[in-house]
Amino acid sequence: MLDRLVGLGMLVAATTVFFYYTIWTLFMPFVDEDHILHAFFLPRVWAIRIPVILIVLATTVVGTFLSTVMIRSNRKKALKAQQKKAS
Repeated sequence: MLDRLVGLGMLVAATTVFFYYTIWTLFMPFVDEDHILHAFFLPRVWAIRIPVILIVLATTVVGTFLSTVMIRSNRKKALKAQQKKAS
């Protein structure tokens, strides 16, 4: 039951972010600058900066994970080869 609640929470969060970002990037440029709705959104320059920062961060995390896995795999292979050579 807990996994369903977590999944529902993630779905609600993703849907909220999607609608917020869609309104922010597609509809807010057509609203007057002095309208009260602009108080709920960051400046438009952040509509590009935030995804770029997230992409760089995600690429860094994935690259670090893959590097760690490859280094460990090579160490295991080297250890097995060394043990096989010693036998």
